[in-house]
Amino acid sequence: MDRPEPTHPAELRAALADVVAIPVTPFDADGAIDRAAYRSLLRRLLDGGVRTLTPNGNTGEFYALTPEERLTVVEDTLAETAGRPAVVLVGVGHDVPTAVAAARHARDHGAQMVMVHQPVHPYVSHDGWVDYHRAIAESVPELGVVPYIRNPLLGGDRMALLGDLCPNVIGAKYAVPDAARFAAFARDAGLDRFVWVAGLAELYAPAYWVSGATGFTSGLVNVAPSVSLGMLTALRTGDHREAMRIWEQIRPFEDLRAAQQSANNVTVVKEALAALGLCRREVRPPSRQLPDNQRAEVAELIKGWAL
Repeated sequence: MDRPEPTHPAELRAALADVVAIPVTPFDADGAIDRAAYRSLLRRLLDGGVRTLTPNGNTGEFYALTPEERLTVVEDTLAETAGRPAVVLVGVGHDVPTAVAAARHARDHGAQMVMVHQPVHPYVSHDGWVDYHRAIAESVPELGVVPYIRNPLLGGDRMALLGDLCPNVIGAKYAVPDAARFAAFARDAGLDRFVWVAGLAELYAPAYWVSGATGFTSGLVNVAPSVSLGMLTALRTGDHREAMRIWEQIRPFEDLRAAQQSANNVTVVKEALAALGLCRREVRPPSRQLPDNQRAEVAELIKGWAL
């Protein structure tokens, strides 16, 4: 396949300063990826106004998919977005060779950016974090690269160094649940140098916005695109009252996802989609389906949302 022409950096930065949707990966009755349902969910997002998609994100059960399934998800996403005004930010990770191969696969199939999952390793040095991301970024200089930062001890100076070494590192998905820490990290790295994406979704978006975030990730957007986009509009226009009205509306739903160290992060989203008849509720271990009483709670919570 011919390699795509590099997308203009301004377009990539604009795509990050938006609702960055993390699509779920639906499974069929036999436990395989339900590709038809997946593409139908993507069309629903795109038709609802979403313009930035991250296949193989955590809400997509990245770590529960096989290497072949991860490639399939990317290819189906790029096929579904072809000819539409969408930017695809592919999640990659694991060991360096695996991440590099996934990034090159994404590039060769038309993706414009990759998001690098936090290194899964018991011993991560801060300079080793730079080395890890540098190896991936340098393998795909044509693509924008976005580190996914979950380490509260990592300093913004390491992000600044990575940007010096790799000019295609254009933003960060910051997912440390500490708004003050985010504000310091962004300023130490370069507030205007990178696009800052609030990586803990709608509940953290207002607090991170005032500290420099201009976009946020979302799993909830799978269920209610208009709700997430409404939050974005309120933040962009400085309508804090409206942003917090939406925050209050979705808080019980997001609290369910966040309980027990986010044990049901994906489960609650898929349960809502199942209640709407959009896909099956099955998740893969180590996630697990909700008990019946919580299933009913999820269905009740989304009543009245603009769906």
